[in-house]
Amino acid sequence: MLKNYLKIAWRNLIKHKVFSFINVGGLAIGVAAFWLISLYVADEWSFDRYNTKADRIFRVAQHGAWNGGKFNLAVTSPPYAPALKNDYPEVEDAVRIDAEGGGKIIYGDKQMNEGNMFFTDNAVFNIFTFHFLYGDAESALAKPQTIVLTKTLAIKLFGDAENALNKTIQIENTPTSVTGVIDDVPVNSHFTFQALRSFPTGFTGKWGNSNLYTYVLLKDHDDYKKIEANSDVFFNKYIKGDLGKMTFRIELQPLTDIHLKSNLDYEIGSNGNITYVYVFSVVALLILVIAVINYVNLTTARSSVRVKEIGVRKVIGSGKTQLMVMFFAESVLLTVIATLLAGVLIQFVLPYFNQLSGKNLVLTQFGLTKTIIAFVVFSFTAGMLSGLYPALFLSGFKTISAMKGQLGSQASTILFRKSLVVFQFVITIVMIAGSCIIYQQLNFVMNKDLGFNKAQVLTFHIHDKSARTKIAAIKSQLLQNPAVESVGIAGNPIGNNDIGGGDFNLGADGKVNQDSKIVENLVIDEDFIPTLQIKMDQGRNFSPTMATDQKQSILVNQTLVKEMGWKDAVGKAVRTGVDEKGNIITQTIIGVVKDFNTYSLQHKVSPMVLEMPAQANDEDNMYVRIAKNNIPATLNYISKVYGRFDIESKVEYHFLDQNFAKQYQSEQKQGSILFIFTVLAIGIACLGLFGLVTFTAEQRVKEIGIRKVLGASVTSIVGLLSKDLMKLVLVATVIASPLAWYGMSKWLQSFAYRVDIQWWVFAIAGIAAVLIAFVTVSSQSVRAATANPAKSLKSE
Repeated sequence: MLKNYLKIAWRNLIKHKVFSFINVGGLAIGVAAFWLISLYVADEWSFDRYNTKADRIFRVAQHGAWNGGKFNLAVTSPPYAPALKNDYPEVEDAVRIDAEGGGKIIYGDKQMNEGNMFFTDNAVFNIFTFHFLYGDAESALAKPQTIVLTKTLAIKLFGDAENALNKTIQIENTPTSVTGVIDDVPVNSHFTFQALRSFPTGFTGKWGNSNLYTYVLLKDHDDYKKIEANSDVFFNKYIKGDLGKMTFRIELQPLTDIHLKSNLDYEIGSNGNITYVYVFSVVALLILVIAVINYVNLTTARSSVRVKEIGVRKVIGSGKTQLMVMFFAESVLLTVIATLLAGVLIQFVLPYFNQLSGKNLVLTQFGLTKTIIAFVVFSFTAGMLSGLYPALFLSGFKTISAMKGQLGSQASTILFRKSLVVFQFVITIVMIAGSCIIYQQLNFVMNKDLGFNKAQVLTFHIHDKSARTKIAAIKSQLLQNPAVESVGIAGNPIGNNDIGGGDFNLGADGKVNQDSKIVENLVIDEDFIPTLQIKMDQGRNFSPTMATDQKQSILVNQTLVKEMGWKDAVGKAVRTGVDEKGNIITQTIIGVVKDFNTYSLQHKVSPMVLEMPAQANDEDNMYVRIAKNNIPATLNYISKVYGRFDIESKVEYHFLDQNFAKQYQSEQKQGSILFIFTVLAIGIACLGLFGLVTFTAEQRVKEIGIRKVLGASVTSIVGLLSKDLMKLVLVATVIASPLAWYGMSKWLQSFAYRVDIQWWVFAIAGIAAVLIAFVTVSSQSVRAATANPAKSLKSE
């Protein structure tokens, strides 16, 4: 019986080619989009889950607040790990990770600068899952001056990873023994590295100096609650003496939550965003729902075509259950075909999707067997669900009425069908409006005045410490080229979201202020401000002719002056720290710079203190403003000049505008993905409209013929066939606008500086949807209106 139903279903699909094409095409696109997003979401959720003890691993974060400010840090101080392990029996093990372990590696005649190396404790191999190819995990980093390489780095240095074990390499002139080689860190880890180094002998640190990451392995997952609840005791015992009075809280972040749910200061890597995962999950479901709605709409719309068939089947003995099985068989068969076609589509577009999303996904991401099972289950489930209403509706016709071709009252069915059309276009209009606002915001952040001129400025790190003592000579030789307009120095590359900060007690006139303040601290020379074309608000810039500027003077920004409530900051003496002997360091404000952004526009401009380098080693980032003409030749000149001072290292420059642009890559990728799926949603919805108006025209073919004979114009007939559907799209616009406004308001809150949502965005989205729908409907309406009325009137 089932085989017979499948044959009938196949014949129906072949007979009604337009209907079949629209349904199969729409479902295939919907399934392909759903599967692509499912792969993306699954990959985002998979981060750090490869660790066998992932459910018991937590990262220690700290939060503090006081009248002068607050901090939310992913980093902690060095004593945290041993103190937690010693004080809490719930902690099975603890490890410290310092991301500043990079440097120049020398082995024989091979030299390379590798910045992606971490200092850590040997406990890292007990807590995290890293597969050793060579060496012993129990003791690999137990001794100072030892290192464990990843397979990739080992091959770069030694040609064969097996040859690396027990070799001695030089890292920043420190002999270091290779004690192990591990597989490369999986890409779905919230931090990656090329090598792990043991901490130097006698490595310690103060409680108030947070500069590394602490992870703990708990004996039981729920033990983290006990430690967090004991934050006050821990703070009073260890930290209060260094940081003073504040509201303090320890947070233990589950390892598997860090990638998607953590957005603290000084994250160890670039994290994802759980909001995007939720949004894309909803988008995937909605696109699939739109495709299923098309099937339901078109199938119920075709009820008049199949009503007599149903009547005949009932007369010859078919019951309601048998008719439902027949319609379910047709639905499942169509879904199976659509799913197979979707597999082909996915395989074709996956390379482009990977390039867009920055992933490395494959169709069988979950394994071949699981993928096949998922597709089979999906085909059957989607087929049954999408065929449920048509099966109930079509099998419910009364026998006598069906034999006469009478459908009975269609009010409820028409209302249901219209509701589905409105729902489809609510989704598409929300997505259109969302894409417009995302584009506006990204355009805003890419072009907003940051308080300095980022165009034509390149920056690069000075690796060689001896070269840092020759800054004046490097500048002099660079400026000999007319294409090099100016050269400045800073302690950090701005635009990378990693400017250092500190706790500064800014009591006026050197007095201690009870409420200290967290400020950004940027080391610059006298040429930095002119090079970036930053404007002064008060006072003057640093001067090489003023001996006191080196250690006794600072610049501050407008935000700091405003927060301190000063009208005139220039000349004020402020306490900015304590030296090694415990003496208060007092510096004088000689100038106020206008606010400029050192971070991306997700962050507000923070209070900032700028000071000159205390030692040559602080002068490690060079900023060069170049002319617009013949840039390749200028870059080549800069490389040659730098090469004279650092023979072993190649200059690795980055343009400043690109530094800032990289901070929005995530938003740009998400926006591009959303735009593509918006287009798909519109396409699927339009397929449905095209199908509906096609069947509407078929049902009213004689009416159209009579109207033409009586003198109706093509325009009036097109309007007749289109107006009802256009009304539905307008209703969808009214419903979608507040939904889109609410959703995008939430998204914009992640930016400290953002565009205002304008009413015309929703008007444009609605007009775009109406125009798209009208073009789709009119294309078929015009065809029906221009058909020869003689043929339609004499056909039966």
